[in-house]
Amino acid sequence: MSKDIAIAWDSDLMEGDFVFDSEIQDLESDEGLETAVIISLFTDRRAKDDDILPDPDNPDLRGWWGDLVSGIEGDQVGSRLWLLNREKTEENVLTRAKQYIEEALAWLLEENVAAKIVVNAERQGIVGTDRLALGVEIHKEDGNKKTFNFELQWDAQGLKV
Repeated sequence: MSKDIAIAWDSDLMEGDFVFDSEIQDLESDEGLETAVIISLFTDRRAKDDDILPDPDNPDLRGWWGDLVSGIEGDQVGSRLWLLNREKTEENVLTRAKQYIEEALAWLLEENVAAKIVVNAERQGIVGTDRLALGVEIHKEDGNKKTFNFELQWDAQGLKV
């Protein structure tokens, strides 16, 4: 994978941001895998027609505008994790979160960037202050493994993504 602008995930702020190297006064770069995972998970993928939207008064299916001009039929960037915004912290939400992550990262397998991807989603903490802990292991063909962990906080209405 070629070099890419590095993006780091901040669990406290619940956002990704470019990484600035003050020593060289420029944006940092990385091998692209972490940045690719962050973009894949935290960019809003367009909802499917049968998805239940978080706000029934807002019919916006979201999605990245670049999907409209993609040269690959049906290609979509991002994940549907945003659909969990107002969900209660129940077991089925963990199952859906795992499915959404696997869907968002499937391109890594299709493009032979990864040989195998293992996803874990679990609820941590007590109700009211609990969080969705996401673990992603990306296994490479050469046997190396890269692990990424993210936390998403639930607020009073649901998940803050």
